[in-house]
Amino acid sequence: MDRTRIKQIIEAILFVSEKPVTLHELLKFMEEAERSEIVDAIAELKQELEERQRGLRIVEVAGGLRFTTHPDTSEWLKRVYKKRFAERLSRACLETLAIIAYRQPLTRHDIEAVRGVSADAALGTLIEKRLIRISGRKETPGRPLLYGTSREFLEYFGLDSLKDLPRPGEVKNLIPANMVDAGASTTGTMAEAEENEDTGETEPAQETTEDAQPHAESAQEN
Repeated sequence: MDRTRIKQIIEAILFVSEKPVTLHELLKFMEEAERSEIVDAIAELKQELEERQRGLRIVEVAGGLRFTTHPDTSEWLKRVYKKRFAERLSRACLETLAIIAYRQPLTRHDIEAVRGVSADAALGTLIEKRLIRISGRKETPGRPLLYGTSREFLEYFGLDSLKDLPRPGEVKNLIPANMVDAGASTTGTMAEAEENEDTGETEPAQETTEDAQPHAESAQEN
């Protein structure tokens, strides 16, 4: 198959796709082309976009490929999108998400032991936004649910895998300002989560008014 034609088709597929496209999917879509031809075409496309200083790039996200805008164009894109479409995450959600990302899989009780407050509302919001998922049950009395991050989590934060998670001090560069409520901070929570993971220590959860309400998760577990 002609190299120019292969690159043209790959560009078109990435352009119309709402999700990152994996190499396996490209091979399925382009049966006429060999694996090596597709891999080489992708490498050439990446290089051409960079060398010509185009406004788009091809990046690897969540195990697949997608088009993204070049960082140097952000100032002008802000003028186009004056209204912020991204939904903000509350401080509670960000703290809970940070704990799950760095210590998964873990139970609601594990999360509350780190945060010191009920995690029911935050977990519900994160599941609704599909940023976390139920990864199983812990083999302890009651078999509580275990939570982990989802593929959508990687896409949301532009990560190829969990290995790309930033160190706590780098997190401010990862989270766009318009996703966080004013005053929200996860740096301390991330550092605490990693420290507790290394030492195996957790702090007991403090009871709050939220704890007095029935837990949806407890109902599922029972």
